[in-house]
Amino acid sequence: MPTMLVLGATSGIAQAAARLFADSGWTLQLAGRDSQRLREVADACGGVPVFPFDALDPASRSALWGLLPSCPDAVLCAVGLLGDQDCACRSPKEALRVMECNFTGLVPVLLQAAEAFEARGAGLIIGLSSVAGDRGRASNYAYGSAKAGFTAFLSGLRARLWGSGVHVLTVKPGYVATGMIAGRRLPSCIVASPERVARDIFRAVHSGRDVLYTPGWWRPLLALYRALPECVAKRLKL
Repeated sequence: MPTMLVLGATSGIAQAAARLFADSGWTLQLAGRDSQRLREVADACGGVPVFPFDALDPASRSALWGLLPSCPDAVLCAVGLLGDQDCACRSPKEALRVMECNFTGLVPVLLQAAEAFEARGAGLIIGLSSVAGDRGRASNYAYGSAKAGFTAFLSGLRARLWGSGVHVLTVKPGYVATGMIAGRRLPSCIVASPERVARDIFRAVHSGRDVLYTPGWWRPLLALYRALPECVAKRLKL
């Protein structure tokens, strides 16, 4: 059975995806920062092994791959931190924390995975980015810029690994009913369930997609938003 390492395994999307892949025959390795919640998720998935991983801790980032009992066949990176935009726009420390958790802190582990998969000639890397990375907005530009960087990193990694037997899938969810948007008043019609996103990821893996917007209507909507002239976009209260 193939093995999948799930980074950020306590997030809502990661939990839904882990259950779906486990039900289809995948063996799981779960990694995350909150050890108690991680064990709860592991128990719900049938008692799979867990490993400590904190994207904000350099020692944790460098140690994870060596802790694994075997090289996985796939990595699902679902680590993410929305952060506090009001704080981030005034505090360089907070802005850098958001960027490290969503982008730069994930690079070391994904590069290790890419190297191992390339040497083996097979593998799958799934990175959860966000529609927020398609264009900067005043309301979340710290988070959005980190996701934009992560999207570009995954795109470059996909190009580098093309033809090696290693596939890289970039996932761009919109609003998802997880703790990340808890307390926000959003129209229910634009908020997807983690299970919906997990099913889309599962189908995208099996169809060989490179980039997945989920739900799919985000793709044309973001294309229109990206097409707006900057002189117009900067005036929108988004």
